[in-house]
Amino acid sequence: MWTIVEQIFPYAILFTIPLLITALGGLFSERSGIVNIGLEGLMVMGAFAAAITVHYLQDMISNNSLVLWIGLLVGMLVGLLFSLLHAFASINLSADQVISGTAINMIAAALTVFLARNITGSGNIRIRTGFAPFDVPILSKIPIIGDLFFTKTYATTWVILLVLLVSTFILYKTKFGLRLRSCGEFPQAAEAAGINVRRIRYSGVMISGAFAGLGGAIILLTYAGEFTGTVSGLGFLALAALIFGQWRPFGILGATLFFGFASTIANVSQVIPELAVIPPILLKIFPYVVTLIALVIFSKSSQAPKAAGEPFDSSKR
Repeated sequence: MWTIVEQIFPYAILFTIPLLITALGGLFSERSGIVNIGLEGLMVMGAFAAAITVHYLQDMISNNSLVLWIGLLVGMLVGLLFSLLHAFASINLSADQVISGTAINMIAAALTVFLARNITGSGNIRIRTGFAPFDVPILSKIPIIGDLFFTKTYATTWVILLVLLVSTFILYKTKFGLRLRSCGEFPQAAEAAGINVRRIRYSGVMISGAFAGLGGAIILLTYAGEFTGTVSGLGFLALAALIFGQWRPFGILGATLFFGFASTIANVSQVIPELAVIPPILLKIFPYVVTLIALVIFSKSSQAPKAAGEPFDSSKR
């Protein structure tokens, strides 16, 4: 049994990281009062932008590591810019935020496939190399813990864990974080206190776009290696992890690790003899069944921001 855990754990961390950063983006958006179910579409845009960037720069720049980091930054930037559509519709036009997020998902899927087909002719964009796993010096030699946490790890893993810590500090220890949370709970009171609610909400949505775009880029540059027009529903899993984690950073970390394990079992089952005997179809649907069960169990105790999903009307008190 321990052998199976050792085999699965590095892959579970690998699948967890893009979920974690995307769910953190959703946290900033919903804490500001804007529901963002367009995380899936924003991840697709980030993956597409990173794929195009790396595809062309690998022939122009010999430093492969630099190319990959540029790809991540471009994915973040495109995700941020694309999220402005959702922000404008939800904040300036007071549109239904669920419908706006759905439109983001549909536009992203269609637009990226259209562009990819015109660029490559096939609709798929393959990159030659991505981030390579490595063992952390010294720490990987620690018994048990070293095998689980510090072997076959990626640079992006440690960057995202640092982002998690910084995000927690910003949300709970800074003026911006206090203002962001107040806009998601009592926006009228926040405005009465002199806070520009619309500006704060724009900031929350833009952060969610940047983080989701980064999540999509990480998928491409760590384990996917090819853009195919989809991120296999991971944006919706990230949204479920946000709810499951009760809109708290470390709650989200636990939820995404849980879903990361579920996804790992489905994706690496055929190379682990003990899991290969289970019908593949059962393992493929396992993460989504677990998601539904988790949401049913925890739905009654969910404590979403009180004003999340409600258009802001400054005339109300």
